[in-house]
Amino acid sequence: MKVTVSRKAHFNAAHRLYNCEWSDERNDDMFGKCANPHFHGHNYELIVSVTGEIEPETGYVMDMKVLKDLIANEIEEAFDHKNLNEQVPEFISLNPTAENISVVIWNKLRPHIDSKLELEITLYETPRNFVTFKG
Repeated sequence: MKVTVSRKAHFNAAHRLYNCEWSDERNDDMFGKCANPHFHGHNYELIVSVTGEIEPETGYVMDMKVLKDLIANEIEEAFDHKNLNEQVPEFISLNPTAENISVVIWNKLRPHIDSKLELEITLYETPRNFVTFKG
């Protein structure tokens, strides 16, 4: 029997959607005000979900304290109150769209979670716009 446990977290970050191979006009056409050269910010909501069998000895799929600390150390510390384009190494050459941010988060967490457990990232950029990545 598989069960999913989830932990919610958040971080505030600035970014600019921009493709350096394109002209400013093409970037403006594609990304609109999100291409603002002075950046803009979001209050991101993150849900990290782990799915697997319940361990008989603990009754856990994964210890939620361990998951909480992992998110705090690997994601919140790296992203919170940062300019993603300029301060987070993964986005120096990767456009920090919600889609790409969710994949980067998954890649940062995956090595720290038992490989027999499934990992899913849901990232809300706004209350109505969100992405999900399952690896």
